[in-house]
Amino acid sequence: MSKDHLNVMSFDRRRVLQGIAGGVAAAGTTTLFAPAVRAANKPIKIGYVSPKSGPLAAFAEADDFVLGEFRKFIKDGVKVGSQTYPVEVVTKDSQSNPNRAAEVAKELITRDNVSLIVVGATPETNNPVATQCELEQVPCISTVAPWQTNFIGRQANPGDPKSWKPFDYTFHYFWGLEDVIGVFTSMWSQVATNKSVGALFPNDADGNAWGDTTIGFPPVLAKQGFKLTDPGRFQNLTDDFSSQIAAFRGADAEIITGVIIPPDFTTFWNQSRQKGLKPKVVSVAKALLFPASVQALGKGGNNISTEVWWTPTHPYKSSLSGVSAKDLAKGYEQASGKQWTQPIGFVHSLFEVAIDAIKRSGDPGDGAALAKAIGATKLDTIVGQVAFGSSAVPPFAAKNIAKTPWVHKLDLSFRQEVPFVLGGKLELMADVENLLNLIDKDWGTIRQVGFPYTASLVNVTCLAAATPSGTAPGTGVANTTSAQPCAQYRYSSFRAPIEATNINGSLWGVRFGVRVRF
Repeated sequence: MSKDHLNVMSFDRRRVLQGIAGGVAAAGTTTLFAPAVRAANKPIKIGYVSPKSGPLAAFAEADDFVLGEFRKFIKDGVKVGSQTYPVEVVTKDSQSNPNRAAEVAKELITRDNVSLIVVGATPETNNPVATQCELEQVPCISTVAPWQTNFIGRQANPGDPKSWKPFDYTFHYFWGLEDVIGVFTSMWSQVATNKSVGALFPNDADGNAWGDTTIGFPPVLAKQGFKLTDPGRFQNLTDDFSSQIAAFRGADAEIITGVIIPPDFTTFWNQSRQKGLKPKVVSVAKALLFPASVQALGKGGNNISTEVWWTPTHPYKSSLSGVSAKDLAKGYEQASGKQWTQPIGFVHSLFEVAIDAIKRSGDPGDGAALAKAIGATKLDTIVGQVAFGSSAVPPFAAKNIAKTPWVHKLDLSFRQEVPFVLGGKLELMADVENLLNLIDKDWGTIRQVGFPYTASLVNVTCLAAATPSGTAPGTGVANTTSAQPCAQYRYSSFRAPIEATNINGSLWGVRFGVRVRF
């Protein structure tokens, strides 16, 4: 069967679904077997799903601003080959409900006839939307969730790595659990604690991944000497954390971590203070990402931490408009009167990746061609480079997953006052941004072995009798009785670990200034 024939079949299936949804008896029409043709003036529709309401609404707080800026850019259409297409964005509210997210994704596909869907707001929205797109063979691009929760969480059997398979129509980019675990443990090592950690892992895709004994926090914390207390999964929007608090107090937990929705952490933190739980360190993902969430805690919001994955100081700019991260955040603050939030950059980048793929697809109405174009993406965006098929993720996920680069910064500021004429003072200023990369460009890279981040270095044989050193590796009788101690260990076949280098760029800047004061 030819590739062209496969594409026609994919298109036909989608048209059948649309006909069923609209109550049209299309099974007997000849158009089902005709190649996909899009009129030059027919708009390309991009579906966008986000939690505009419900407990995750903070993730969608900047949606109106980002979409407004995007619509300005595409007001004259997008050129694909020799034709210019109008572009429309159709938005849907997931209501922070996974079932609703799947429903609106189906509506976008069968009723609104979107060419692709973009989504970026935690697994509760991302995963059901992506699952629906994969089922209906409609391209989907997602972000704002660790790659493990997307790729592994959507597998038929997440607990069996041998059964994991790549997806054909759905693609995801962000950081991974390994990154946030590294950030959190690095922060904790800077504080004198008893290394007892209390975990808040809810019964959702995030919580189950973070608490997983293979890919989550438990194996890493155990290796680093932390004692983890995990009281078990709880339902989102719970109003009683007494059991968790009791478990943490019983374990004398001086560190609290987890991945918890904003209203739940507010409830937990207020109850913790009432019951006398006073940890030295609190590092919580999801709940503390937004200024409003921290403000809701009042004075109780002091001395708590979270991961940061996008800021106005990121040294990147939009591939669509050329706007910098700094100016994008400033634009939002001026338009809304609110402080910038992290999802601004990543939601903006979704539309960058979407437009780039549409331009390269040749035919945005052909789902298979558009999915192929997405998979070939290598684009510098406002969150850094997005490139699928890279070595930044394990081979089994490389087709569908891309990791955005880290930004490492150590800034230096110098000020010196010297006497000046007429009793004035001359202030000399020098600011060095990202001093480490100025000293050594390689300090802007990460080298690590691939997933699961372990490597075999050498073979070890237990010998039944000692043999002279310097003899051939194959000499000596291997001990096959576990109860008998080894007379000698034989080491052979040393293999240096294969490390992937993730280049984040040598990014630095120097600024000088002079100020005269009288």
